[in-house]
Amino acid sequence: MRLKISHVTTYTYDSPDHYALLQLRMTPRSGHGQKVLDWTTSVTGGTKELSFLDQYANQVDLLLVNRDATTVEIRSEGTVEVEDRAGVIGPNNGLAPVWLFTSSTPATAPGPHLRKLATQARRLEAENDLDRMHRLSALILQTVPWVTGRTDSSTTAEAALEACEGVCQDHAHIMIAVARLLGYPARYVSGYLMMEGQVQQDASHAWCEICLDPLGWVGFDVSNGLSPDDRYVRVALGLDYADAAPVHGHRMGSGMESMNVHLQVAQQPDQTQGQSGQAQQQTSS
Repeated sequence: MRLKISHVTTYTYDSPDHYALLQLRMTPRSGHGQKVLDWTTSVTGGTKELSFLDQYANQVDLLLVNRDATTVEIRSEGTVEVEDRAGVIGPNNGLAPVWLFTSSTPATAPGPHLRKLATQARRLEAENDLDRMHRLSALILQTVPWVTGRTDSSTTAEAALEACEGVCQDHAHIMIAVARLLGYPARYVSGYLMMEGQVQQDASHAWCEICLDPLGWVGFDVSNGLSPDDRYVRVALGLDYADAAPVHGHRMGSGMESMNVHLQVAQQPDQTQGQSGQAQQQTSS
């Protein structure tokens, strides 16, 4: 399936910052079932200083905001071809070793609620590791229903589990934390998801990947109760949200900042068969 994506993020300031530097992780990666056919990122109100691959092979664009800017627009768009691999990415061959993904982070640090959930997961009847992870995913969604507006990017897995509500970022963090407690390497993935009936989206999506023998890395979207298929586009990954956030940076200034996101994900028409499809989904991460 070919997916056309347009992701526009606009920052507005009531007075210019003295200094602002942003890291953009908004370029999808080719390989493991997806191919980037074309992709561009353009900036108004700032300058792209350089691009590089970080320790997780995410493409990072370093953006310096103009000192007189009161509006900064980041436009990232292109076409990605994706095949359905039932969430299976395969053996680890990245820059980061598998053992690194067993490390806890502030966002995924285990507390009493996460440890209790891990104990429940150990007691689940499962045919194998893959089945256990699917059952764990279902248990998390049952325990922490999708509720928007109650958590944000700073909410930890322990806090979201204690509150029994959250969004895709929280679901991914909780599953990562519990999987690590069970001895499985786990990582956070940010990206895009196409679904029917929703043209506009408010934010990109997030899920997790668990390393399981003998399959290697396998994706789990707790929020939707499935493993990623050809509607999903992988963009960035890391130990948690902080490593894979679309935009992350530092600013020096006293002005108030507001952000607006305009996101579209649509199936590109198949010219060879004369068929077309278009769908979108609102997600939050």
